[in-house]
Amino acid sequence: MAISLQKGQKISLAKVAADAGVPSLSKIFCGLGWDCKRFDGGADFDLDASVFMCDGNGKVTKDSNFIFYNNKTAPGIEHCGDNRTGAGDGDDEVIKIDLNALEADVQKIAFTVTIDQADARKQNFGMVENSYIRVVDEVTGTELVRYDLGEDYSIETAVVVAELYRNGAEWKFNAIGSGFQGGLAALCNNYGLAVG
Repeated sequence: MAISLQKGQKISLAKVAADAGVPSLSKIFCGLGWDCKRFDGGADFDLDASVFMCDGNGKVTKDSNFIFYNNKTAPGIEHCGDNRTGAGDGDDEVIKIDLNALEADVQKIAFTVTIDQADARKQNFGMVENSYIRVVDEVTGTELVRYDLGEDYSIETAVVVAELYRNGAEWKFNAIGSGFQGGLAALCNNYGLAVG
């Protein structure tokens, strides 16, 4: 049974894994999912998951540590593809992580979701529901942590969903749920990447 977190809660992945009977936590995946509310706009929604691999100051130090549909891999991380419609049940986009293969300077991994062409299509996260992130042990298939975003983001076009971060020798999960206006560009600026 996965631990269900509320916004702002933090938990040790190693402790959750041990409590779930997972002997050794190294390869995990983060599944992100959502549904689009039916509304009068008519345009399709294309939500995109992205990952910012940050140093101890919370900044991305090189472009290759920004993982998204056009840059799918970095040491220890693989973005498994862009679901352009959100159709179907279960995870809409998946990020695989090998905790032991991450570079030592990666202290925090931020999981974000943005709406492609949100301004042009007049879309925001208030039109999205049933959003979640879950952490699953890849070896056993055991779901360890789940965070369901329950807020109504009526003007936001980007959300920092959650973070994995190093705390000494262990990794912890932080349920963030912080909305941004300005889409992907705002997130890039927040994590220290120049948008050109």
